[in-house]
Amino acid sequence: MADSFKSEILSIEREGHVATVWLDRPEARNAMGRAFWDDLVLAMADVSDDSEVRAVLIAARGPHFSVGLDLKEMGSILAGGQGGGTGAAPSMAARARGARAAVLILQHSINVVAACPKPVVAAVHGYCIGGGVDLIAACDIRVCSTDAVFSVREAKVAIVADLGSLQRLPHIIGSGHLAELAYTGKDIDAARARAIGLVNDIYDGGAEGVLAAGRALAEEIAANSPIAVQGTKAVLAANDGRTVAEGLEYVATWNAGMLASDDLTEAMAAFMEKRPPNFTGG
Repeated sequence: MADSFKSEILSIEREGHVATVWLDRPEARNAMGRAFWDDLVLAMADVSDDSEVRAVLIAARGPHFSVGLDLKEMGSILAGGQGGGTGAAPSMAARARGARAAVLILQHSINVVAACPKPVVAAVHGYCIGGGVDLIAACDIRVCSTDAVFSVREAKVAIVADLGSLQRLPHIIGSGHLAELAYTGKDIDAARARAIGLVNDIYDGGAEGVLAAGRALAEEIAANSPIAVQGTKAVLAANDGRTVAEGLEYVATWNAGMLASDDLTEAMAAFMEKRPPNFTGG
């Protein structure tokens, strides 16, 4: 698939069955400005729709993953700084409605990462602050470099985190750790991030080291049957709000429709012939 995606602050690199979505605004420490939110939706649609892509890696150019929301660009939007359409000063209700609409747009941009049908791995180095944490919380797997620093920073700038950290992180790190991070806005290092389960592992070598590790993990995922891997992601997502019994019934129905695949036939043949399987997704 030809790369039709164009952006000044994000880029996509394809290698084999892995697509890397780069945060590509290093001069601003990958701060998330106006263009980021629209372009992230387009980038994730591009890799989601590409049948050759089986795993996605999110990584960053420059010394930091992301310092979060670009407050210089986004502050007035989040404050609901839009008129009521009559020429008069907007009412408090009109400002609140504008601010809510703006937040919902930003939430959607993060939600599309979680909704990607392919597994998404985040490779984090340097600062991962505020919106950066929202972004990685929407990924399936997170790894980081030894120099990584994480912060649910919003309370320090008088904002309630509203792009997914408060909703997704309880399932990742637990409610007690999240409460501490969100109430204090403190920075935590890579060792603490691993201890509480925010990241799966830590790698030496800075950005290059964690990028290599993240890519190796994505390639390991991509080597498996895409039908099975994407089905597994869908079943895991379907577990939310279901009992164990309901989840088992769901996966039984899923497999009833998906087991009869060319990939399963190939897996059996490869096992009998003692060779690596060549999955096609058929």
